[in-house]
Amino acid sequence: MSYEYLVEAEDVAKEYVLGSMRIRALEGVDLKIRRGEYVSIMGPSGSGKTTLFNMIGAIDKPMRGKIYVDGVDITELDAFELAWLRCRRIGYIFQTFNLIPVLTAAENVALPAVFAGNSQRGAMMKAVELLTLVGLKDRLNHKPPSLSGGQQQRVAIARALINDPQIVLADEPTGNLDLRTGRAVIDVLKTINEEKSVTVVTATHDLKMMGASDRIVYLRDGRIEREETIADIELKRALPSES
Repeated sequence: MSYEYLVEAEDVAKEYVLGSMRIRALEGVDLKIRRGEYVSIMGPSGSGKTTLFNMIGAIDKPMRGKIYVDGVDITELDAFELAWLRCRRIGYIFQTFNLIPVLTAAENVALPAVFAGNSQRGAMMKAVELLTLVGLKDRLNHKPPSLSGGQQQRVAIARALINDPQIVLADEPTGNLDLRTGRAVIDVLKTINEEKSVTVVTATHDLKMMGASDRIVYLRDGRIEREETIADIELKRALPSES
């Protein structure tokens, strides 16, 4: 596969069986994501964006099709290989934060690095560095219940970066946040994308994400309806409207 692209999805299809019903979540999706690109996958509820997100993140496997991450067909990997990929190549940010409430912010961030085989001391040092990067230097020893929603999401961002992933996947990262806090989280993601050259893919229906994106992929009924670059959108806005 081409090294220009970090992620390549080819004819990806997925359906779920609920009792006697078959629900088609994805139908023949083709998508390429360049290294260092910031892509937002947008669409209404039920459009398939979270399913596609889970396919790219090796959380689920397609019924049909191939998904390549850094040239490797992840649909052919076994459970051990998938676990290694998820631990060391992909960072995850979830809408519900998924922090461990009895651990401090620094401990939450350091944990995946310890699981990956790093020393606890080294993991904690890097956690402090990342929490400083996301603006939480003064909250290192605070536990999640004492942090605001925006602060918890920043902890989740730092945790996603602890093992130096090639790609960060953010599923509705602003879904539980107010407007101002959501914008701040988007700014952090964009900074990481630009300064660390980390590929960022978000699954969202939040229009605020558009301004940070290099490209927006619109899903509807399990298919890619259209794609736009931010340059395309800005050009449309600049053109005079027809009377």
